[in-house]
Amino acid sequence: MDKSKVNLITVIVLVLGAILVLLPIGMIVITSFASNNASIGEVISLKAFTWENYQEAWARGKFLLAFLNSTIIALSVTGLQLISSALAGYALARLKFRGKEAILLLILTTLVIPFQLLVIPIFVILKWGHLINTYWALILPTAANGFSIFLMRQYFISIPQELEEAATLDGANRWQILTRIMLPLSRPALITVFLFTFIGEWNDLFKPLVFTTKPELNTVQLALAGFQEEFTSNWSLMMAAVVIASIPVVVLFLIGQRQFIQGISNTGIKS
Repeated sequence: MDKSKVNLITVIVLVLGAILVLLPIGMIVITSFASNNASIGEVISLKAFTWENYQEAWARGKFLLAFLNSTIIALSVTGLQLISSALAGYALARLKFRGKEAILLLILTTLVIPFQLLVIPIFVILKWGHLINTYWALILPTAANGFSIFLMRQYFISIPQELEEAATLDGANRWQILTRIMLPLSRPALITVFLFTFIGEWNDLFKPLVFTTKPELNTVQLALAGFQEEFTSNWSLMMAAVVIASIPVVVLFLIGQRQFIQGISNTGIKS
């Protein structure tokens, strides 16, 4: 087949795929601007277009407090995961010690264990430590993550060892090599871990639902779930609330998408 025809078919398939992905999102956004559950046509023609749905959803859903809580939790978990993943990933990639392969296998094993299976022992530990209904109950259970550790290990392996050897000859120790050479070169992987972790924590409903009961600790997803129960029949308000809850992660991904793609593409399976 002619190369130009192949390219044309590829473009058509990609366009159709994009339409299938973006159509539901477009419907949600359009519906969120509809007044009194007006039709989509009326919204597009601006006959029933309104911003009031967002104002009402923001106020009645108490999203200001929810945004504050979700931001604190997501940033805290992300920071702890970046630290733990960088340290553990570097140790597994560069240091030589007995049992390293077993530890790596154990870390990979955690990837196939659903968090829901661990909720009872985690709950017991948090209750023993008097951490239920605190920020720590939502931060500590996911302060380290096997996928993030493995991703950082793979990226560190892709960095030439000659750079470390040259730094060692110049008198640098392990900590200086990690902080001044490896981490700056691993920026795409660090951003990938940041995006994965922050978005995952922002969208998490399970932990807040199990480990907290205080309304003042409501996260965005808990606020959204409560909002949906209260306004089941008001689709415009519901869609406005969904858009409000989604804006931060969409903006964050758009900002870091280039580094995200680079981080994923550079962490192939290396031994």
